[in-house]
Amino acid sequence: MREPTYFILLSLLGGRLHGYGIAKRAEELSDGRVKLAAGTLYGALDRLTEQDLITIDGEELVEGRKRRYYAISDTGRGEVIREVARLEASVAAAKSVHSTLGTVTP
Repeated sequence: MREPTYFILLSLLGGRLHGYGIAKRAEELSDGRVKLAAGTLYGALDRLTEQDLITIDGEELVEGRKRRYYAISDTGRGEVIREVARLEASVAAAKSVHSTLGTVTP
C-alpha cells in the first residue's frame, strides 16, 4: 500500500472527515511526510471510493461551498489492519537481522 493511501485510511479510523481534515490529519499522523495537494487528495479519495475502501458520508454547504465528508468502510478498515501487520512483520524482520535497530532513533 502506498504511504499516502495508508495515511488517508488511517486518518479516517477516528471518524468521518472532510477532504481538508483528511489532508491535515494525514500530515499530522505522518509527522509531515505526507502532504496531500488538493488534486492528489481528491483523486485519491475518488479512487478509494471506487475501490470501496471509503464511503461518502454526507455533504454540507459551508460559505457557499460544498463540503463532502468521507468515512472508512469495513473493507478499508481490513486493509489498514493488514497493512499494519505487514509493517510490524517488516520491523520484526529488520530487528532480527540487526539487533541494534531497536535502539536507533530517527
